[in-house]
Amino acid sequence: MLLSFDTKLLRYAELAVKIGVNIQKNQYLYVSCSTDNLKLAEIITKIAYENGAKQVFVDLSDDRLVRTRYEKAPKDSFDFYPPWKIQEREWLAEQGAAFLSIVSQNPDLLKDIDHEKIMTFQKASGQALANYYTMMRADKFSWTVIAAPSKQWAAKVFPYLPEEQQVEALWEAIFAATRTDQDEPVNAWKTHDEQLHNKADYLNKKQFKFLRYQAPGTDLTIELPKKHIWTGGSSVNIYGNTFMANMPTEEVFTAPLKTGVNGFVSSTKPLSYSGNIIDQFTLTFKDGRIIDIQAQQGQDILASLVATDEGAQYLGEIALVPHQSPISQSGLLFYNTLFDENASNHLAIGNAYSFCIEGGKEMSSKELLSHGLNQSLTHVEFMIGSANMDIDGIAADGQIEPIFRNGNWAF
Repeated sequence: MLLSFDTKLLRYAELAVKIGVNIQKNQYLYVSCSTDNLKLAEIITKIAYENGAKQVFVDLSDDRLVRTRYEKAPKDSFDFYPPWKIQEREWLAEQGAAFLSIVSQNPDLLKDIDHEKIMTFQKASGQALANYYTMMRADKFSWTVIAAPSKQWAAKVFPYLPEEQQVEALWEAIFAATRTDQDEPVNAWKTHDEQLHNKADYLNKKQFKFLRYQAPGTDLTIELPKKHIWTGGSSVNIYGNTFMANMPTEEVFTAPLKTGVNGFVSSTKPLSYSGNIIDQFTLTFKDGRIIDIQAQQGQDILASLVATDEGAQYLGEIALVPHQSPISQSGLLFYNTLFDENASNHLAIGNAYSFCIEGGKEMSSKELLSHGLNQSLTHVEFMIGSANMDIDGIAADGQIEPIFRNGNWAF
């Protein structure tokens, strides 16, 4: 039976509310959304109220207004982040609110903009929301990120289609990637969640000391901290409620030992970051620190990212995603990290998630750092996986076990 667009959109909104943030009775919901997707925000708001939400707050942005600010506003205005926005996020987080982000930004939104403006604002917002992000990374509240098309994003993904077909094509790709087009999407997500947790459980039992990555352009060894935790799929907040941080998600991930990364790694997909594309880049590491950056496109932006703070020179996440994942098999390049990271093994520059080590949710930033987890204002994933990547797990006694072969799980 063919489903109408409206039926699939309703299902997608239900997944976001019921599986994504898993809204609870009398809970606040904060939704961030572009003006391109007011219809989806309206449906999500309606479903949230029907499922017991106390109040829904919708925070709107508009790509054209964002671009205008970067073009016209003075440089010295970009180090300011509104204090009322900080208070809003922190107050809602402390009340146990759920946070749902609908991303749709044009990947080229800030192309040719002075990168100093971009990085100044990125640093200012990171500092301003540091406490909020600390709570988020310790599962203090439920949050999820989903996506919806904008015309500019759809044109980037489907440049070969007539303009009038591009948005529809991107919607269909999003529905497929999020299992919305399946007969019973909620049950499909529950099954998928169980499969991800099974992979994480296996890796947690192994407690490998190192992972060794080998592929064309990549020869990298990553040491793992003692008592590290692999996770994937759903998380559990401090109130005992499950939530799905990303939809889609195909990854199983943990944190590396901050000072335990050595070798070099090459990107396999473009990175869309702050309205710019960074592509064909290689990072070289010594004792965890990035010591060399080479990029065919966006090198200045990448260098500025790594210079955000001391922690941006190190990794905070390692994630395993099979090459045969549905998003990878679609053959699409989304130019959006939410999707592209779920088609490929990836790493993240910057902050580590505190739940990736035993007892980490209760640790301070200083304690996490003492256990080897990186701390930073930023957290940016980049894709390194391919059908040619092999990964070995190396135990403390030197025993080697295949984890990935030819880009896919070896167990």
